[in-house]
Order: sequence, then C-alpha cells, then structure tokens
Amino acid sequence: METISIDLDNKGYSIHIESNLLARIPTLLDPADSWAVITDEMVNSLYGQSLLENWPSDLVHMIMLPVGEAVKSLQTVEEVAGKMLELGMTRHSAVLALGGGVVGDVAGFCASIYMRGIRYIQVPTTLLAQVDSSVGGKTGVNLPQGKNIMGSFYQPQGVFIDTQTLSTLPKRHLISGMGEVIKYGVIYDYEFLGYLGSHMADILNLEEAVIKNVIRRCCEIKAEVVAKDEKEQGLRKILNCGHTVGHALEAARKYRQYTHGEAVLIGLYVETLMAEKIGLIDEDYCNEILDLVQKTGIDVKFEVPLERLIRSMLKDKKNRARRVSFILPSGKGETSEVFLTEQEALGLLRML
Repeated sequence: METISIDLDNKGYSIHIESNLLARIPTLLDPADSWAVITDEMVNSLYGQSLLENWPSDLVHMIMLPVGEAVKSLQTVEEVAGKMLELGMTRHSAVLALGGGVVGDVAGFCASIYMRGIRYIQVPTTLLAQVDSSVGGKTGVNLPQGKNIMGSFYQPQGVFIDTQTLSTLPKRHLISGMGEVIKYGVIYDYEFLGYLGSHMADILNLEEAVIKNVIRRCCEIKAEVVAKDEKEQGLRKILNCGHTVGHALEAARKYRQYTHGEAVLIGLYVETLMAEKIGLIDEDYCNEILDLVQKTGIDVKFEVPLERLIRSMLKDKKNRARRVSFILPSGKGETSEVFLTEQEALGLLRML
C-alpha cells in the first residue's frame, strides 16, 4: 500500500492508495463508539457490502443519499445531521464518506458541524474525488446562486483510495476526473503534463500502473500545496485554475447539464485561451494544453450566454471588489491570478 503524508502539524494525516483496499479499511481505522457511513444509492449497491465485510454491524450505520449534484444543499445537511442524532451518534462517533466528490463534500461538512465537529474519513470512489476533492479538507454545499458557498476547511483523519473502484466508473465520469488531473500539470508540474499527453489512452483504459502513478502524483502535488497553505490565503489558489469558468458553467445550468469535472475541463480550455489572448503564455504552450484537454474526448463548446456566465462568475468566492478572479496559466507549470472587471471579462470572452 502506497502512503502519502500531508504535513499539517496536529491535523496531519495520510493518503493510502491500493487496489482492492475496501474490505481492509475497517481494520485500519482508529476506534469510535459508532460510525456513520455516508454514501449514495449507486455507490452503496456497488461497494457497500465490500466495505462492511469486516465491520461489526452494531458499530456502523448507513446513511444513503440520492445521486447527483443537487444533493449538495443545506436541506441535505439538516437531514443527515438529524439522522445522525436519531442514531445516537456522539462527539466520540465518526463519519466515513464513501463515494465521489458530492458525497465527500456533504459528509465532510456534516462532520465539521455535528456537535461542533467529529472525526471523518474519506473513501473516494471516482477519479475526480481520488485526485482532488477528498484531499485537503475543503467541505461544502451549494446555494442556487453559486457553488460551495456554504462550507468549511475541515481535514479528514485519513484518505483511503481503492483504485479498483474506477473499474465500474462510467466513461463519462472517468473523463470528468481528467479536468483535475490535467490541472495539476498546468499549475505545478510541466513534466507531469507531458506524461499525461503520452499516456492518455492508458489512463482512459485504466492501465493499472499508469492510473496508480497518476493518482499518486496528483495527491503528492495536492499534499504539498495544502501543507503550505491550508486555508487558501496564497499558494492554494492555484488549485482553482479552470474553476472560475467551470463553476460559472455549473451554476448557469443549475447543476444539471455538466458534471463538475466536465465543467472544469471546459473551464481549463477557456481559461487557457484567455491566458494566450492577454499574453501570459505563447501560442505553442496554449495549443499543448488545448490539445491535451481535447484528447479526453470532451466537447468544449457550450451554449450558455456569456452575460449569464459573467453573472455567475460575479458570485465566485475568490473575487475582490466586484473584480472576477481567474487563475490563468502563465508559464510551464506556473499560474498567475488575474482580476478582471465584469466588462473586461465579458470583452475577453467575446474575443475567444
């Protein structure tokens, strides 16, 4: 089992990566007086039984969520917290999130506020969650007006990644995870970007050694960034590359048309074009990123009116004084934060 450590002093923890890990997880956890496994109906049908195989039934309770981004709401949080209370969970209980990014965000947020905070574990089952959302302690839910408006920084006690869970992932959701994967090469590691370009087919075919290498490197980068800037006061902002446009697309379509990863892929494509247009990167590097995004098979065209997209961007958490924050590529493995007024952003998008 490969292990990556996140150094956050007394809040540090480890990320464990291995195939066929699920059944072993209960034997690797610190004791709690009870556990709530928060998952969704689809993931439970695939992996619930494997996880519970070595877990005493009197210690664990399953809390089931519907599938989809719409679950990320304050109503869901209230329902889950109420269920935890009904089950008799205390400050000495713990939560395990089994699923993709939606489940992880909701479960982590519930853990962070239930009785002012109890322990939780992330067990991500999608590529996007394994390389990004399960690591770093960001939790939250959406409001109708914007993505992750309500949330907290709350680190898990550990992350357990079973790469075998990707074998049942629909192709759409595998491609969806590639937005976050490519992002790491753009923002931090140009050599890794080249690796992705030469191994894209292997990744999409889930070639075991390649996919494990990809997950490991993404987690290493995320761990390094979070250790230096846990609460996004500086360096951690680079992780938002592609997300200003991506989050706006999701909100503009009411979280129904795009998965988060699809929106990030399109956002990465658009923001790379923006960077080239304002002279942050040259045409060759721009095309290298665009070609890699298109290798995933994503359709980068979108029908959202630009004015509506900008209105969504104006609600982004990263903004300052009504100027929209963009984390744009500015060199190989480097980014810069650029603030644009509503009219500047609209004008630039119209030029693309």
